[in-house]
Amino acid sequence: MDFTKAKENMIQYHLKARGIKNPHVLDAMRKVDRHLFVPPEYQKEAYYDGPIPIGFGQTISQPYIVAYMTEMLNPQPEDKVLEIGCGSGYQAAVFAEIVKEVYTIEIIKPLYERAQKTLQKLGYKNIYCKLGDGYEGWPEKAPFDIILFAAAPKERIPEPVISQLAKGGRLIAPVGEIYQQLVLITKDKTGSLHTKPLIPVRFVPLTGKGG
Repeated sequence: MDFTKAKENMIQYHLKARGIKNPHVLDAMRKVDRHLFVPPEYQKEAYYDGPIPIGFGQTISQPYIVAYMTEMLNPQPEDKVLEIGCGSGYQAAVFAEIVKEVYTIEIIKPLYERAQKTLQKLGYKNIYCKLGDGYEGWPEKAPFDIILFAAAPKERIPEPVISQLAKGGRLIAPVGEIYQQLVLITKDKTGSLHTKPLIPVRFVPLTGKGG
């Protein structure tokens, strides 16, 4: 299969055509080979605009949602990112093409080990993986300019994670159990939080203490 052609079709028809405009996001999505982050039996579907199972009841998000969430967070070259729910490692890799550092937490050990192996094999030096419950965030590495939840808290975003958002920082998360809403939270220079509802989504539920 011509993965290069399939990826370019994804960029043109699933991202640009649906309103993704940030050139840094588009370049990052073009650089990262999504087919290397999915099980071999799903590689031919890697550039379709849909989620793909990665085992243990988890999925890799559809390309449009990855691009949309990344664009809404407006990542900058000097930013430090925290991701709750590493999964396959794909979202972390997309961030790593744009920002300075990415810290990503995964609660399921086999997924953590697989993602870490994939990211190391691809040569990423600015991604740091941690096995654990994302409810507490990564306090020793805080504050973070960007925080992304790749799984949905049932009712509210964990307070320990919100407290690790830097002033001027942005946080995005799907929230809800049956019906989920993607929300964007910004922290202004005074430390006040501002919440903006975005679009309805469907993510796997957050597990661990925050589930």
